[in-house]
Amino acid sequence: MSGNPSDKVEIALDVNGRVHHARVEPRKTLVDVIRDDCGQTGTHIGCEHGVCGACTVLLDGEPVRSCLMFAVQAQGCKIRTVEGLQSGNELHPMQQAFMDHHALQCGFCTPGFLMLAVGVLEKRPDISDEEMLDVLSSNLCRCTGYQNIIKAVKAAAHTMKAADD
Repeated sequence: MSGNPSDKVEIALDVNGRVHHARVEPRKTLVDVIRDDCGQTGTHIGCEHGVCGACTVLLDGEPVRSCLMFAVQAQGCKIRTVEGLQSGNELHPMQQAFMDHHALQCGFCTPGFLMLAVGVLEKRPDISDEEMLDVLSSNLCRCTGYQNIIKAVKAAAHTMKAADD
């Protein structure tokens, strides 16, 4: 690669178990490549500063703000977006809980909350309510007041834990 930041490079990203090839500028963010080059538009672009959490995806199982990463940094990693939660026609327990507990209104923040909560609960199924509240407070929602989001995450945590037992 030369020193010109506009020179494009070939990358291959594993998104939801499918490899996507793209030719991108090294400075192109992961969220932009996920949406524009991989066609996974469920990941939303919000503040573009890592503050709101709308762009949260799982990178090797860890929640990350995809607006703060360059796509070239994600090569060799497994990326899971909100589209990767559903299995066939069956919703992920977190998606179902968000529906059941009316944890969304406009829906813009929802993919980020889903990915954040799933990522945390898959690693730490016994996380305390207090710790989960701390985690969820890192994402912003302007519509719901968070109460139904918290109820949904608690319900999904119970369902996910029961499925593992």
